Amino acid sequence: MPYNSLRDFLVKAEEEGQLLRINEEVRPEPDIRAASCAASKVQGGPVLLFEKIQGYRDKKVVMNVHGSWENLALSFDLPKHTGVREQFHEIARRWDSYPVPSKRVSDAPHKDVIIEKNISLFRELPLFRVNRMDGGFYFSKGCVVARDPENPDIQNVGIYRMQLKDHDRIGIQISAQHDLAIFLRKAEEMNVPLRVAVSISNDPVTSFVASSPLKYEEDEYAMMGALRGEPTEVISSEKGDLDVPAGAEVIIEGEIVIRHRAVEGPFSEYPGSYSTSMLQVEIQVDLISKRKDPIFFENLYTGLPWTEIDYLQALNTSVTVFKQMKADFPEVEAVNAMYTHGYGTIISSRMRFGGFAKTLGCRLLSTPHGVTYPKIIIVVDEEVDPFDLQQVMWAMTVRFRPERDVAIIPNAPASTLDPTHLVRGLGSKIIIDAAKPAFPDIPLSDAALVEPPKETAFWMEEIKKRMEGLK
Repeated sequence: MPYNSLRDFLVKAEEEGQLLRINEEVRPEPDIRAASCAASKVQGGPVLLFEKIQGYRDKKVVMNVHGSWENLALSFDLPKHTGVREQFHEIARRWDSYPVPSKRVSDAPHKDVIIEKNISLFRELPLFRVNRMDGGFYFSKGCVVARDPENPDIQNVGIYRMQLKDHDRIGIQISAQHDLAIFLRKAEEMNVPLRVAVSISNDPVTSFVASSPLKYEEDEYAMMGALRGEPTEVISSEKGDLDVPAGAEVIIEGEIVIRHRAVEGPFSEYPGSYSTSMLQVEIQVDLISKRKDPIFFENLYTGLPWTEIDYLQALNTSVTVFKQMKADFPEVEAVNAMYTHGYGTIISSRMRFGGFAKTLGCRLLSTPHGVTYPKIIIVVDEEVDPFDLQQVMWAMTVRFRPERDVAIIPNAPASTLDPTHLVRGLGSKIIIDAAKPAFPDIPLSDAALVEPPKETAFWMEEIKKRMEGLK
């Protein structure tokens, strides 16, 4: 730790038995997507490195980098069998080191080759549809870097889905809740171009933070440094004034064409369904910089959960929301926003007073992520592990009172990708109080809990050891 590039991480993954090299020639479609879907559904699914791709000489594809809890643990230099709850609290601990400012370097491998004429992304990248009915070739894991046109000190690094439209033109989905949407609105009001750089194939911490719902003014590179334990290396883009990851394989530079929209989609999204076509902005590409040697093109498989995108968005969303809520309510113990990008979110907290669970639900809905995504919010007590669904269902069945413990918020902002909404971007929220009542609420009757025998922990370990001996 840290990994300065995707290549560094692949070395570690191979040492730990979490890298699977596919040496035989594969077809771009359907082989890559089918293998990637399978890897994310296998217990401890490995990183996949496709070394020979039909039609793409000397180009390689990497998939499923974040596609298991084991891979995520390794990306933070933790033992690969570190549990989900332990990973959550370790990431939350490192979060407190923010900010660790980035380190500017003068040279990087992706500066080896600069292409400004006859640009063709079809030629430079090994492209394939992530799923069969996608509207085209997508980069679903590129990190987009841009600056606020009014305040250049604010820079955003985010993951947005991007559809290749032509040799030098890319469609990009920018939803209203995204920081980049604020940048775009300002650029169009000021009538100035919006410069962007797309970083392809990054180390796993870069992608993890780029997909985290930080506050508008928070610096993603400074958060990457906090999680790494040392500064993230960046370098200036060839054009404009953007900081791009020094360890990237490829950087694509261009401008978002303001006041122009074109059809983008459909695309297979994290709810497990195809989102429909929408009018989105486009990036006009004017420069590509890349390494001299064959590139690793990393992409992200998305589809019916669980797939790699669910692992990627699980803990970064959970920890971010947890930190934002705990700053106002120190009673909060943990937040599990792992289900369909937080459409379902579970909050574990001590209860300050009666009705406090509904207050916590409302606070979640005022975080940058919570403004749109959560629609089913479950609040449990501090002794309930929100990452253990058996415990959560126990709380739901014995502490939730339907006549008193539900709050429904209609006609609220919602994810544009949720297929259940009658009006895109509008939906209802439900807050479910599954915590034991606090004064002045009416206490539950016969609510004294059964405590497990003191020797239970010993026997759990003993049984595990003996079961291992049976294998």
